[in-house]
Amino acid sequence: MTPHDMVVTPRGLRFLGRTYPCCIGRGGLRADKREGDGATPKGTHRIVGLLYRPDRLARPAPWAVPIRPGDLWSDDPKHEDYNLMVRAPYPYSHETLRRADPLYDLVIVTDWNWPRPERGRGSCIFLHRWRRPVYPTAGCISLRPDHLRRIAASIRHDTRLIVQ
Repeated sequence: MTPHDMVVTPRGLRFLGRTYPCCIGRGGLRADKREGDGATPKGTHRIVGLLYRPDRLARPAPWAVPIRPGDLWSDDPKHEDYNLMVRAPYPYSHETLRRADPLYDLVIVTDWNWPRPERGRGSCIFLHRWRRPVYPTAGCISLRPDHLRRIAASIRHDTRLIVQ
């Protein structure tokens, strides 16, 4: 581990000497993550993207990519675009990235089951804004909005997410 790694522990997400409260998936932490189990996968994950809503907040880092109307994330294990960002119209199962609520205004993208996804192993694990404290996610990791912004601005190319 390095000081620039984000480490999820029972106390929260530790990063750059601070521990931030966070929420994990309703299915707990699992080494054998599957699509739809609601679990957060254990392991070491690279950070491969940073997405943000430019109509709601300033670019959090120079390498951040804006979320546009029609941006989606495929979570259909039967489709060839499984676990990839796609564009509407998209007739298969997906998550809308440009949501009416602020949940995905800022999204840190991990390499879980990417770039060559195994069908059924689970689609991408994001770090995103929480709905409220201690409210579980569908498998992602969620944080208080100001903590998420602080973390996003401090991520480096070698930052990893370590879920223990």
